[in-house]
Amino acid sequence: MSVGWGFVGTGGIARTVAQALERADGGELVAVCSRDAGRARAFADEHGAAGAHDDVAALLADPAVDAVYVATTHPQHHAPARAALRAGTPVLVEKPMTVTAAATRDLAATARERGVFLMEAYWTRFLPLTRELLDVVASGAVGQVLSVHADLGFPAPESARRFHDPAIGGGSLLDLGPYPVGLALTLLGAPSTVRAAGTLTPAGVDRQVALSLAWESGAVAALSTTIAAQASSRAWVEGDGGWIEVDAPLHSGRRFTVHRTGAQEPEVHEDPVEHGHRFMLEHVHECLAAGRTESPLVPLSWSVDLADVLEAALTQVGAARAAEPL
Repeated sequence: MSVGWGFVGTGGIARTVAQALERADGGELVAVCSRDAGRARAFADEHGAAGAHDDVAALLADPAVDAVYVATTHPQHHAPARAALRAGTPVLVEKPMTVTAAATRDLAATARERGVFLMEAYWTRFLPLTRELLDVVASGAVGQVLSVHADLGFPAPESARRFHDPAIGGGSLLDLGPYPVGLALTLLGAPSTVRAAGTLTPAGVDRQVALSLAWESGAVAALSTTIAAQASSRAWVEGDGGWIEVDAPLHSGRRFTVHRTGAQEPEVHEDPVEHGHRFMLEHVHECLAAGRTESPLVPLSWSVDLADVLEAALTQVGAARAAEPL
């Protein structure tokens, strides 16, 4: 079975995922949707898709479309994703799934009620080196995980509207936060406490945010995002038997080093890949072939937990953001 993908959106991330899909097993791009019919046709021609549509309803009515990837700006994820789910079409939604916890819960509930596959496009979870990192942690190589430290950021120029305009989900946390926060949630689950401090841009979106998370187990995390400065963009996972350094950029899955307490030499794990989104796409293809309605690796509960943390932090720093009508 080859999954016929319909893309909603023609921006940079849609192009990145389309290029990965060309190298992935089990699927192909068959149709594209954009409010600008010309952009839809140009994107479709560039990537060898037959269908080009100017609204989501037409895309969903295209008989070649088996699954939909939503790659619009953050506040515009909910409506096309919900429409696809209600039409019985499996959906992959770019991260963050939505810009509010309520909208993410609505999509999760709709997917479960309809029995239709839905997953957030947390692509780094599927990289070979991420899987290896999680295997190392699960093996007890550094003992019980006690803390996670991670940051991500760079100076985003004013001309980069997606980082600065609240109407399209601007700010550091929605755009960059799923990587450091996602790592902490993947390792430790949902936190019991979320504390955040930050500063805002003149437009009211979060310029930089520092998060402090805590778990009932006693574990903690210190995470940060910024669109004002060049961050180290690395991560550290500390346990009671050692620690792991994840090289920059933390979401690339290129290299990590394990330091076991008492060991003479660290263990370096390195496996850089190109077009890493292909592993996520192949996972979705496997899930659909198996008849799953959600991923065992990035389940809907994970997306709800992520949405809760992001919302708590944005509320605490007073950031402006668009809200999806439900």
